[in-house]
Amino acid sequence: MHRQPPDRRAGCHSLLCGRPPLIATSGYCIGRLCVLDPNPRYGLTAGQRQALIDLARIVIGLIEASHSRQIGLIATQVADVTSDAILCADDIGRITFWNAAAEAMFGRSAADTIGAELSIIVPPALRAAHRAGFASAAQGGYMKLAGKSVELTAIKADGSEFPIELSLGRWQDEKGFHAFAAIIRDVSARKLLQYEREQAWAFLNTVIEHLPAMLFVKEADTQRYLLMNKAGAAIAERPQSDFLGRTDSELFPGRGEGYEARDRAACATPGVHVYESEHLRADGQLVHLRTQRLRIDTPQGDARYLLGMTEDVTEARRAQAEVARLGAYDALTSLRNRASYVRRLDMLAAAAAPFALLSIDLDRFKAVNDQFGHLVGDEVLIQVAQRLSELTAPGDLIARVGGDEFVMVLTGDEAAEQSHGIADAIVTALEEPIKTERVRTHVGASVGVALYPSDGSTPEAVRQASDLALYRAKDHGRGTACFYNEAMDAAARNRQFLEIALRDAIRNDEMTLAFQPVILIETGVITSFEALARWTHADRGAIAPCDFIQAAERCGLIEELGTNLLRKACVEAARWPGDVQIAVNLSPLQFQSGHLCERVRQILEETGLAAQRLQLEVTESLLMRDVDQTFEQLSQLRLLGIQILMGDFGVGYSSLGYFERFPFDKVKIDRSFINAAPTSRASQAIIKAVVQLGTSLNMGVVAEGVETNEQMEMLTALGCSHVQGYLLGKPMQGSDVLYHLHRNSSNC
Repeated sequence: MHRQPPDRRAGCHSLLCGRPPLIATSGYCIGRLCVLDPNPRYGLTAGQRQALIDLARIVIGLIEASHSRQIGLIATQVADVTSDAILCADDIGRITFWNAAAEAMFGRSAADTIGAELSIIVPPALRAAHRAGFASAAQGGYMKLAGKSVELTAIKADGSEFPIELSLGRWQDEKGFHAFAAIIRDVSARKLLQYEREQAWAFLNTVIEHLPAMLFVKEADTQRYLLMNKAGAAIAERPQSDFLGRTDSELFPGRGEGYEARDRAACATPGVHVYESEHLRADGQLVHLRTQRLRIDTPQGDARYLLGMTEDVTEARRAQAEVARLGAYDALTSLRNRASYVRRLDMLAAAAAPFALLSIDLDRFKAVNDQFGHLVGDEVLIQVAQRLSELTAPGDLIARVGGDEFVMVLTGDEAAEQSHGIADAIVTALEEPIKTERVRTHVGASVGVALYPSDGSTPEAVRQASDLALYRAKDHGRGTACFYNEAMDAAARNRQFLEIALRDAIRNDEMTLAFQPVILIETGVITSFEALARWTHADRGAIAPCDFIQAAERCGLIEELGTNLLRKACVEAARWPGDVQIAVNLSPLQFQSGHLCERVRQILEETGLAAQRLQLEVTESLLMRDVDQTFEQLSQLRLLGIQILMGDFGVGYSSLGYFERFPFDKVKIDRSFINAAPTSRASQAIIKAVVQLGTSLNMGVVAEGVETNEQMEMLTALGCSHVQGYLLGKPMQGSDVLYHLHRNSSNC
C-alpha cells in the first residue's frame, strides 16, 4: 500500500526524516534536531543526512556559545560587585582582567593595569621568587598555591604593603595556553583584630602572672586545676607545673580535703564566697590568707569552672589590729583609753558583774606641766601609769581618761572590800617623788570610789558617783580617798540647781549689791564702801555669796557676773560725793581672758565714774596662779588711776615679795585674825607686823570683820588705819548710802 502525498493546498509540511541528536561538548544529549520542508519527501539521501548532521553541530555550537555568553555576563556582573579583588593573567604573567574591587584595593585603575605584569602587586623583595614560580606554572609545572587559600603580602600603588588572602586557579585557553585567575581578599582588618586579640591575651597573661595574689581556675565537677598563677604557686610553696590537672587532695594531703569542701560549697550556690584562714609557712611564718571563690556557669546555667583568688592579708590584719589597739589604748601611757574603759563597764554591767570604779586625779600636775614643760609632764604621766599598773590584779583595768585623769576598775566579788586598800595604796604610791631625767617632782593624787551596783544601777550612774566622790576628795584638801554616799548626790544636785538658777538670775538681772562702809579710824569719816554681791532666789531665799560665786566660777559665768556687778557698783558710786570711793572684789578667773583692763576702762567711760574713785580688791590666791601675768594686768589698771587692794591677807601662802614687785594701795587683814586678836597674842603680833609693814610701804591697812568695841580699841592701839565691820555699819542698800554718808558727816 502506498502512502498518499500530502496536499500542498491544505498547507501541510513534510518532516525530514533522520532527526539527528544534539550532543553537547560535555557528552550529554540535550535534544534532537527537527527540520520541516513544505515539499513532500520520501526518504533522505546520504548527502541530506550529512547535511542534517552538520546542521546539528552548528545548532549545538550556537547554543553553547549563547550559554557561554550568559555565564560570562553573570561572571562579569559578580566580579564587578564583589568586595574581593578578582584578576586574571596570561601564561607570561600579563594581567588580562582587573575588577573594580582590585582597583580600590591596590589603588590602580583597570586601564593602567591591563597588560602590565602581575608582579606590580608583589613586594620587590618577593618578585624574583614570584617570577620563577609563575614561569614554572605557565609551562604546566606543579602549583603549590593552586586550590588553596594562602596568606601573602601585597603592595599598593603608593608602595605600602598589606596582608592578603589569595585563592589561585589555572586553566587553558582555546589556543592551549595556560591562563590564571586569582581572588584576593584584604585581611588587614582581620590581622589587626587578630593582633589586638593576641596583645590582649598576652596582656591578660602578663596581668595574671604578675598579679600579687593567688589566682586559680578549676573544673567545677572534677576540682582539678586548669590555671595557677605565679603568685599562687609562691603562696602555696610549690612549682606552677605541679598544679595543672591535679586536685588539692593530691597536692596537699591532710589539708586539701578542706579546700575541696569549700570549693564544693562555692560551686553549689552562685555568688562570691569569702573565707579567711591562717597558714603556717615552711619557714615558720604565720600568714593570714583571704580567699574569694566564684562559680562560672555554662550558658545553660550549669557550673563549669571555679574561679578563685587568694590574698596574703597578713599585713592588713596586723595594721587593723594596730588600729584597734590604738583605738583602745592611750598612745602615751599604753593604758586603756576612755572609750575602751567605758565599753568594759558596759560589758560588766550587762553580765551583772559587781565592780569598783576608782577615779584618780593628780593634784599638782598642772603646776608641774606649767613649770617644767610638757616633756617632763609626759614623763610624769608615764611613771604614774606604771605605779598604778603595779597595784592592779589580773582581770582589773586601768585607763587614762584625760590629761591627768585616770580610772581603775576592780572586778570580782571582793572588789568592794579591796577598793579601800587599793584607794589608800594609790594615794601613798603617788605621794612618793617622781624622778625624771630632768627634775624631781611631787604630784600626789585624790581618789573617788563608787561601787556597782550599790552606788548606781548603770555604768553612767556609777561613773557619776565616782566623779562626785573625787570632787569631795579634792574639796577636802587633796591627797585623800573618798567613797561615794547619798549626801554627795544631794550636794551635786544642789550645785546643779545653783548653776541653772544662776544662769537665769544673770540673764534676768536679778543680782544686786549691798554696800558696807570702810571708816578711817583717825577721823571716823567713811572713805569708801565695799560692794558685796547679793542674790535672793524666789524659792530658796537668800543664797550665800560664797556659794553662788563658786558656782559662777565652776560653770564659766564669773566673767559675765563680775562685769555686771562692776558696772552696777560704778553706776551707784557715781551718785555719791566725789571723795567717797567704791571697792569691788575680783575673781582670779576674771584675769584669765586678758580683757579685764579693757572692760574696766569701758565701764568707767560708760558710767562716768572717775578712775581714782574705784578700788579693785584681789586675793593672794590670784597672785599664786600666774604672778607675771597678774602683775602686768594690775599695772595696767594702776595706770588708769585705779587703786589696788590685797584682801584676805595672811590666810594663804603670803609672800612679802609681792609687796616688793607691786605697790598695793591697801592691804586688808583677814577677819580670822581680828576675831582672835583679843585673846591671841600671835594674832596681835601679826596685826602689828602688818600695820608696821603698811606704814613702811605707805599702804593703808584695813581691818575687816570688826564687831566689838574691844576689837576696835585694840586695832586703834595697834595703829590700824581703816576698819570695816558690823560695829561700824552693816551692808546696806544703795538707796541708804547717801543718808548714811550725810549722818556720818554730821557726827564727825
